[in-house]
Amino acid sequence: MRYSLLAACVAASVLTLTACNQAEENKPTTEAAGATEAVTAGADAYKDIEGVAMNISGAGASFPAPLYQKWSANFNAATGGQVNYNSIGSSGGVKQIKAKTVDFGASDKPLKPADLKEAGLIQFPTVIGGVVPVVNIEGVEPGKFVLNGEVLAAIYLGKIKKWNDPAIVALNEGLELPDADIITVHRSDGSGTTFNFTYYLNEVSSDWAAVGVGKSVEWPTDKMNTGFGGKGNEGVASQVGQTPNTIGYVEYAYAKQNDMAYAAMINAAGNTVMPSAETFGAAGNVDWSKTEGFYKVIANSDTDQAWPIAAATFILVHKNPENPEQVAGALNFYNWAYDQGDQAALDLDYVPFPDEAVALFKDSWKQVVTAEGKPVYTVK
Repeated sequence: MRYSLLAACVAASVLTLTACNQAEENKPTTEAAGATEAVTAGADAYKDIEGVAMNISGAGASFPAPLYQKWSANFNAATGGQVNYNSIGSSGGVKQIKAKTVDFGASDKPLKPADLKEAGLIQFPTVIGGVVPVVNIEGVEPGKFVLNGEVLAAIYLGKIKKWNDPAIVALNEGLELPDADIITVHRSDGSGTTFNFTYYLNEVSSDWAAVGVGKSVEWPTDKMNTGFGGKGNEGVASQVGQTPNTIGYVEYAYAKQNDMAYAAMINAAGNTVMPSAETFGAAGNVDWSKTEGFYKVIANSDTDQAWPIAAATFILVHKNPENPEQVAGALNFYNWAYDQGDQAALDLDYVPFPDEAVALFKDSWKQVVTAEGKPVYTVK
């Protein structure tokens, strides 16, 4: 059985994802203890397969990069396979897979079914994570600063200009905030993280329509000289970390790795929630069997304990690849990751999918076929 935080909370008849602290607390300790041994013991199923390359390349989203790097290292240790993943942003990943310069692309912005058809691609989600606002304000510790969607949008619109603005103070009673100008940091590259961030802001602020939703937008604060960009989640984290009085947005793993002060958020249900695997999972209460091409944006969920800027991240491969052995290698890697990579995901606060959803994702791989119409990879 896959090691999934959410598996015990999914009804067999509906392919949904939901947080379940109780199920995780009640799991037998032997399962967790045996996770490492299972990775090694099951390695033979993923290596020395005829027609399946063991040295593959991919590029794209920086949102899941910490996990893909961890998975790649573990896959190499277990099977000897090499996965070279270049964290260049979702736009770059989509461009490279369309140009056929990599074996798989990665994007946090799912492609719509019509776009998949036009490009001859399929997509499947791997995990769920969360985009978190991070700040560099003297004296503010992680999780001790609170924002809601309206205030966050107003900050990035340049309508709230000072950290001690009454709208911010009202959300942070007792917290000393400086009379200092707010500097906004955003992605400078085309980014699925930006897509999910701007999608959320558009959902919660009627004023955001003037900016729009996308992997790249024209930021109002740039025009006011109170904002600037950083490349990748890495770049935004670095810029916020070294520049006082800034605010940015990054995938949660980057905030934790860099010991950044992240904000708690008031969600659509009116509850103040902290970023965690549980709150990210609560946002992913989705019946994936009813999503054409697995197209779904999960930000601004009204689930009681949902993190408001949660996102699934996706892999893209060609349906009729010119290099079937390489694409088979990519599917083999993600087959291994689904089967053996849950603990690594949880360690980095990403949320794995339950068995029923994973079975659906793997079944979609039958669409990836050779010139003779045979599947390039068969799940055993």
